[in-house]
Amino acid sequence: MFNLGSMLNLGSTDPVVGKASTLVECSAMALFKFIGEDLFQNYPKWSPEVKELEQLTPGPVKLGTEGRQVRVDQGRRSESRFKITAYEPGERLILVGVAEPFRCAYELQAVNPDKSTKLTFTFELLELLVVMRPFEGLVRVAIKDGAARTVQNIKHLVEAQPPLNASLDKEVP
Repeated sequence: MFNLGSMLNLGSTDPVVGKASTLVECSAMALFKFIGEDLFQNYPKWSPEVKELEQLTPGPVKLGTEGRQVRVDQGRRSESRFKITAYEPGERLILVGVAEPFRCAYELQAVNPDKSTKLTFTFELLELLVVMRPFEGLVRVAIKDGAARTVQNIKHLVEAQPPLNASLDKEVP
């Protein structure tokens, strides 16, 4: 296949993907509440690069909910809109850029149903700007490191709140 970017040494046009997993000591439902239901309260806590965050659609967070964020990543400010394209309590939350080519997936797998959950976070930059292609290697490292930092931040935040875990894990009669 003809690839002008490769011929001009501009880097590949393949997506840049960062993926990381960790075990979080709480139930999948408690973890989903923190990540999914309370997304607009908690996202800046686990991603300190988020300087502004607002929910654009009214009501509770659900499939189709849209948001806007302003981030400062390594000194570079960016604003983007995203939409929730998968919202499966206890299992999966996926955010996709509305005009920007990115995808974030939070996948949960109950290991010990009431006590621990495997969290896998994947960030995909689906297209790299032409001006950034010569720096693709650095971008890939930054995204990979960011994914690892994201799962660790979520793990530490959730596990540092044992009363929150206990109340989330109890069923309401």
